[in-house]
Amino acid sequence: MLKLPYSYKLLSLLLFYCSLLNAQKNTFSRSIKLPPELKEVSGMTRLPNGDLWLLNDSKNPADLFRFDPNQKKVVEVRHLNARNYDWEDLTHDPAGNLYIGDFGNNYNKRQNLRIFRYNPNTGALESIPFRYPDQQAFPPANPSTWNFNCEAMVYFQDSLHLFSKNVFKGNFYCKHYVVCAQPGAEQVAILRDSIKLNDRVVTGAALSQDGKTLALTGYIMGKRFGIWPYTKASVMYFTDYEGTRFLRGKQRWRRLPKFGVSRQFESITQWDPKTWIAANEGRKPQVQRIWRLKSR
Repeated sequence: MLKLPYSYKLLSLLLFYCSLLNAQKNTFSRSIKLPPELKEVSGMTRLPNGDLWLLNDSKNPADLFRFDPNQKKVVEVRHLNARNYDWEDLTHDPAGNLYIGDFGNNYNKRQNLRIFRYNPNTGALESIPFRYPDQQAFPPANPSTWNFNCEAMVYFQDSLHLFSKNVFKGNFYCKHYVVCAQPGAEQVAILRDSIKLNDRVVTGAALSQDGKTLALTGYIMGKRFGIWPYTKASVMYFTDYEGTRFLRGKQRWRRLPKFGVSRQFESITQWDPKTWIAANEGRKPQVQRIWRLKSR
Protein backbone atom coordinates (compact mmCIF):
# COMPACT_ATOMS: atom_id res chain seq x y z
CA MET A 1 0.00 0.00 0.00
CA LEU A 2 1.30 3.43 -0.93
CA LYS A 3 1.87 5.53 2.18
CA LEU A 4 1.12 9.22 1.62
CA PRO A 5 3.43 11.78 3.19
CA TYR A 6 2.08 13.82 6.11
CA SER A 7 2.33 17.08 4.15
CA TYR A 8 0.16 15.63 1.41
CA LYS A 9 -2.49 14.58 3.94
CA LEU A 10 -2.43 18.04 5.48
CA LEU A 11 -2.85 19.66 2.08
CA SER A 12 -5.77 17.34 1.30
CA LEU A 13 -7.50 18.29 4.56
CA LEU A 14 -6.95 21.96 3.82
CA LEU A 15 -8.43 21.64 0.34
CA PHE A 16 -11.40 19.71 1.74
CA TYR A 17 -12.03 22.45 4.32
CA CYS A 18 -11.84 25.13 1.63
CA SER A 19 -14.34 23.21 -0.50
CA LEU A 20 -16.76 23.16 2.44
CA LEU A 21 -16.43 26.90 2.86
CA ASN A 22 -17.01 27.42 -0.85
CA ALA A 23 -20.08 25.18 -0.79
CA GLN A 24 -21.51 27.30 2.02
CA LYS A 25 -20.94 30.68 0.40
CA ASN A 26 -24.60 30.92 -0.61
CA THR A 27 -25.90 29.95 2.83
CA PHE A 28 -25.65 31.61 6.21
CA SER A 29 -25.35 30.79 9.88
CA ARG A 30 -28.20 29.84 12.20
CA SER A 31 -29.06 33.48 12.86
CA ILE A 32 -28.06 36.90 11.58
CA LYS A 33 -28.55 40.19 13.40
CA LEU A 34 -30.52 42.69 11.35
CA PRO A 35 -29.47 46.37 11.24
CA PRO A 36 -31.26 49.05 13.34
CA GLU A 37 -33.34 50.20 10.36
CA LEU A 38 -35.10 46.80 10.43
CA LYS A 39 -35.86 46.75 14.14
CA GLU A 40 -39.59 46.27 13.53
CA VAL A 41 -39.41 43.83 10.64
CA SER A 42 -42.85 42.38 9.95
CA GLY A 43 -42.69 41.12 6.36
CA MET A 44 -40.15 39.20 4.30
CA THR A 45 -40.08 37.38 0.95
CA ARG A 46 -37.48 35.97 -1.42
CA LEU A 47 -38.03 36.58 -5.14
CA PRO A 48 -37.36 34.00 -7.87
CA ASN A 49 -34.13 35.86 -8.75
CA GLY A 50 -32.86 35.39 -5.18
CA ASP A 51 -33.46 38.93 -3.88
CA LEU A 52 -34.61 39.01 -0.25
CA TRP A 53 -36.92 41.95 0.56
CA LEU A 54 -38.11 43.04 4.01
CA LEU A 55 -40.35 45.75 5.46
CA ASN A 56 -41.23 47.31 8.82
CA ASP A 57 -44.67 47.71 10.33
CA SER A 58 -46.60 50.85 11.38
CA LYS A 59 -45.01 54.15 12.46
CA ASN A 60 -42.15 53.55 10.02
CA PRO A 61 -41.43 55.07 6.59
CA ALA A 62 -42.88 53.41 3.48
CA ASP A 63 -39.60 51.67 2.68
CA LEU A 64 -38.63 48.30 1.26
CA PHE A 65 -35.22 46.88 2.16
CA ARG A 66 -33.20 44.43 0.07
CA PHE A 67 -31.02 42.48 2.47
CA ASP A 68 -28.08 40.21 1.63
CA PRO A 69 -27.62 37.52 4.33
CA ASN A 70 -24.17 36.66 3.00
CA GLN A 71 -22.94 40.24 3.34
CA LYS A 72 -25.13 40.68 6.43
CA LYS A 73 -26.26 44.14 5.36
CA VAL A 74 -28.96 46.12 3.56
CA VAL A 75 -27.83 46.54 -0.03
CA GLU A 76 -30.76 48.64 -1.29
CA VAL A 77 -33.64 50.74 0.05
CA ARG A 78 -36.72 51.65 -2.00
CA HIS A 79 -38.92 54.49 -0.71
CA LEU A 80 -42.47 54.12 -2.03
CA ASN A 81 -44.91 56.93 -2.72
CA ALA A 82 -47.43 55.52 -0.25
CA ARG A 83 -48.28 55.59 3.43
CA ASN A 84 -47.39 52.89 5.90
CA TYR A 85 -50.60 52.78 7.94
CA ASP A 86 -49.68 49.34 9.23
CA TRP A 87 -47.66 47.19 6.84
CA GLU A 88 -47.70 43.63 8.14
CA ASP A 89 -46.57 41.16 5.49
CA LEU A 90 -44.84 40.83 2.14
CA THR A 91 -45.22 38.25 -0.63
CA HIS A 92 -44.55 37.99 -4.38
CA ASP A 93 -45.86 36.45 -7.60
CA PRO A 94 -43.91 34.45 -10.24
CA ALA A 95 -43.41 37.64 -12.29
CA GLY A 96 -41.48 39.25 -9.44
CA ASN A 97 -44.14 41.73 -8.27
CA LEU A 98 -44.11 42.46 -4.55
CA TYR A 99 -47.38 42.60 -2.59
CA ILE A 100 -47.36 44.73 0.57
CA GLY A 101 -50.10 43.97 3.07
CA ASP A 102 -51.23 47.29 4.56
CA PHE A 103 -53.91 45.56 6.60
CA GLY A 104 -52.72 45.75 10.21
CA ASN A 105 -55.85 46.42 12.22
CA ASN A 106 -55.22 45.87 15.94
CA TYR A 107 -58.34 47.78 17.01
CA ASN A 108 -60.56 46.38 14.24
CA LYS A 109 -61.71 49.86 13.20
CA ARG A 110 -59.88 50.47 9.90
CA GLN A 111 -61.94 50.98 6.76
CA ASN A 112 -59.01 51.65 4.42
CA LEU A 113 -57.49 48.17 4.20
CA ARG A 114 -55.37 47.62 1.12
CA ILE A 115 -52.58 45.65 -0.49
CA PHE A 116 -50.00 47.44 -2.62
CA ARG A 117 -48.53 45.80 -5.72
CA TYR A 118 -45.04 47.04 -6.48
CA ASN A 119 -42.77 46.08 -9.35
CA PRO A 120 -39.08 46.49 -8.39
CA ASN A 121 -38.01 46.59 -12.05
CA THR A 122 -40.40 49.28 -13.31
CA GLY A 123 -41.21 51.07 -10.05
CA ALA A 124 -44.95 50.74 -10.79
CA LEU A 125 -47.06 50.99 -7.63
CA GLU A 126 -50.75 50.06 -7.59
CA SER A 127 -53.37 49.50 -4.90
CA ILE A 128 -55.79 46.66 -4.15
CA PRO A 129 -58.38 47.96 -1.64
CA PHE A 130 -60.62 45.42 0.08
CA ARG A 131 -62.97 44.79 3.00
CA TYR A 132 -64.06 41.75 4.96
CA PRO A 133 -67.47 40.24 4.12
CA ASP A 134 -68.30 39.44 7.75
CA GLN A 135 -67.41 42.75 9.44
CA GLN A 136 -70.38 45.03 9.99
CA ALA A 137 -69.13 47.30 12.80
CA PHE A 138 -65.85 49.22 13.14
CA PRO A 139 -64.95 47.97 15.67
CA PRO A 140 -67.39 45.25 16.71
CA ALA A 141 -69.04 45.99 20.06
CA ASN A 142 -67.62 42.90 21.78
CA PRO A 143 -63.78 42.98 21.85
CA SER A 144 -63.63 39.18 22.18
CA THR A 145 -64.93 38.96 18.59
CA TRP A 146 -62.16 41.14 17.16
CA ASN A 147 -60.78 38.94 14.40
CA PHE A 148 -60.38 41.46 11.56
CA ASN A 149 -56.68 42.06 12.02
CA CYS A 150 -54.26 40.46 9.55
CA GLU A 151 -50.49 39.98 9.58
CA ALA A 152 -50.08 37.03 7.18
CA MET A 153 -50.44 36.74 3.39
CA VAL A 154 -49.31 34.56 0.48
CA TYR A 155 -49.78 34.71 -3.30
CA PHE A 156 -51.14 31.62 -5.07
CA GLN A 157 -52.93 31.07 -8.38
CA ASP A 158 -53.65 34.74 -9.21
CA SER A 159 -55.00 35.42 -5.73
CA LEU A 160 -53.80 36.75 -2.39
CA HIS A 161 -54.59 34.54 0.60
CA LEU A 162 -54.91 36.32 3.95
CA PHE A 163 -54.86 34.72 7.41
CA SER A 164 -56.39 36.66 10.28
CA LYS A 165 -54.85 37.34 13.68
CA ASN A 166 -57.38 36.80 16.47
CA VAL A 167 -57.13 38.74 19.73
CA PHE A 168 -55.67 36.94 22.75
CA LYS A 169 -59.02 37.14 24.57
CA GLY A 170 -60.89 35.74 21.58
CA ASN A 171 -61.60 32.18 20.46
CA PHE A 172 -58.20 31.77 18.70
CA TYR A 173 -59.65 31.05 15.28
CA CYS A 174 -57.60 32.01 12.23
CA LYS A 175 -59.75 32.89 9.22
CA HIS A 176 -58.60 32.39 5.63
CA TYR A 177 -59.71 35.11 3.20
CA VAL A 178 -59.06 35.39 -0.54
CA VAL A 179 -58.59 38.60 -2.56
CA CYS A 180 -58.03 38.82 -6.33
CA ALA A 181 -54.47 40.04 -7.01
CA GLN A 182 -55.63 42.78 -9.38
CA PRO A 183 -55.61 46.53 -8.59
CA GLY A 184 -58.80 48.51 -9.08
CA ALA A 185 -62.03 49.13 -7.20
CA GLU A 186 -62.56 47.93 -3.65
CA GLN A 187 -63.10 44.17 -3.39
CA VAL A 188 -65.08 42.16 -0.91
CA ALA A 189 -62.75 39.41 0.29
CA ILE A 190 -64.00 35.83 0.14
CA LEU A 191 -64.07 33.93 3.45
CA ARG A 192 -62.62 30.57 2.42
CA ASP A 193 -62.00 28.69 5.67
CA SER A 194 -61.01 28.91 9.35
CA ILE A 195 -59.12 26.88 11.94
CA LYS A 196 -58.52 26.96 15.68
CA LEU A 197 -54.81 27.02 16.51
CA ASN A 198 -54.50 26.02 20.17
CA ASP A 199 -54.32 29.48 21.75
CA ARG A 200 -51.95 30.84 19.08
CA VAL A 201 -52.39 33.96 16.98
CA VAL A 202 -50.97 34.12 13.44
CA THR A 203 -48.29 36.70 12.61
CA GLY A 204 -46.75 35.67 9.28
CA ALA A 205 -47.16 33.38 6.27
CA ALA A 206 -45.22 31.99 3.34
CA LEU A 207 -45.75 29.41 0.62
CA SER A 208 -43.07 27.00 -0.57
CA GLN A 209 -41.65 27.44 -4.04
CA ASP A 210 -43.56 24.39 -5.30
CA GLY A 211 -46.82 25.53 -3.69
CA LYS A 212 -47.10 22.34 -1.64
CA THR A 213 -46.37 23.72 1.84
CA LEU A 214 -47.91 26.65 3.68
CA ALA A 215 -45.99 27.98 6.68
CA LEU A 216 -47.63 30.15 9.36
CA THR A 217 -45.81 31.76 12.27
CA GLY A 218 -47.69 32.25 15.52
CA TYR A 219 -47.27 32.63 19.24
CA ILE A 220 -48.93 32.33 22.64
CA MET A 221 -48.89 34.96 25.38
CA GLY A 222 -50.29 34.11 28.78
CA LYS A 223 -49.54 33.38 32.42
CA ARG A 224 -48.97 30.11 34.25
CA PHE A 225 -51.09 29.78 37.38
CA GLY A 226 -52.24 33.35 36.65
CA ILE A 227 -48.87 34.71 37.77
CA TRP A 228 -45.82 33.75 35.68
CA PRO A 229 -45.59 35.11 32.11
CA TYR A 230 -45.63 32.34 29.54
CA THR A 231 -44.86 32.64 25.83
CA LYS A 232 -44.27 30.20 23.00
CA ALA A 233 -43.60 30.87 19.30
CA SER A 234 -44.03 28.24 16.59
CA VAL A 235 -44.07 27.74 12.86
CA MET A 236 -46.95 25.62 11.59
CA TYR A 237 -46.45 23.75 8.30
CA PHE A 238 -49.50 22.62 6.31
CA THR A 239 -49.09 20.00 3.56
CA ASP A 240 -51.19 17.57 1.49
CA TYR A 241 -54.06 20.02 1.01
CA GLU A 242 -56.38 20.11 -1.98
CA GLY A 243 -56.31 23.21 -4.15
CA THR A 244 -56.27 26.25 -1.88
CA ARG A 245 -57.77 24.56 1.17
CA PHE A 246 -54.50 25.16 2.99
CA LEU A 247 -55.89 24.85 6.50
CA ARG A 248 -57.33 21.39 5.74
CA GLY A 249 -53.87 19.93 5.17
CA LYS A 250 -51.70 17.86 7.49
CA GLN A 251 -50.07 19.91 10.24
CA ARG A 252 -46.53 19.81 11.56
CA TRP A 253 -45.46 22.23 14.28
CA ARG A 254 -41.96 23.41 15.07
CA ARG A 255 -40.88 25.53 18.04
CA LEU A 256 -39.08 28.76 17.20
CA PRO A 257 -35.95 29.92 19.07
CA LYS A 258 -36.53 31.71 22.36
CA PHE A 259 -34.41 33.54 24.91
CA GLY A 260 -36.11 33.70 28.28
CA VAL A 261 -39.38 34.57 26.58
CA SER A 262 -40.35 33.89 22.98
CA ARG A 263 -39.17 36.25 20.33
CA GLN A 264 -41.83 38.13 18.38
CA PHE A 265 -41.62 36.34 15.03
CA GLU A 266 -43.65 38.16 12.39
CA SER A 267 -42.30 36.97 9.04
CA ILE A 268 -41.18 33.83 7.26
CA THR A 269 -40.14 32.80 3.74
CA GLN A 270 -38.59 29.80 2.04
CA TRP A 271 -34.88 30.18 1.27
CA ASP A 272 -34.42 26.94 -0.69
CA PRO A 273 -36.25 23.58 -0.90
CA LYS A 274 -34.63 22.44 2.36
CA THR A 275 -34.55 25.69 4.31
CA TRP A 276 -36.96 28.32 5.63
CA ILE A 277 -35.98 31.57 7.32
CA ALA A 278 -37.98 33.51 9.91
CA ALA A 279 -37.39 36.98 11.34
CA ASN A 280 -38.25 38.47 14.73
CA GLU A 281 -38.75 42.08 15.74
CA GLY A 282 -36.33 43.72 18.16
CA ARG A 283 -37.73 43.89 21.69
CA LYS A 284 -35.26 44.51 24.52
CA PRO A 285 -33.29 42.54 25.58
CA GLN A 286 -33.82 40.63 22.31
CA VAL A 287 -32.53 42.01 19.02
CA GLN A 288 -33.99 41.72 15.55
CA ARG A 289 -32.68 38.64 13.74
CA ILE A 290 -33.19 36.29 10.82
CA TRP A 291 -33.17 32.61 11.79
CA ARG A 292 -32.48 29.61 9.59
CA LEU A 293 -34.97 26.75 9.96
CA LYS A 294 -34.64 23.25 8.58
CA SER A 295 -37.65 21.92 6.69
CA ARG A 296 -37.54 18.68 8.65
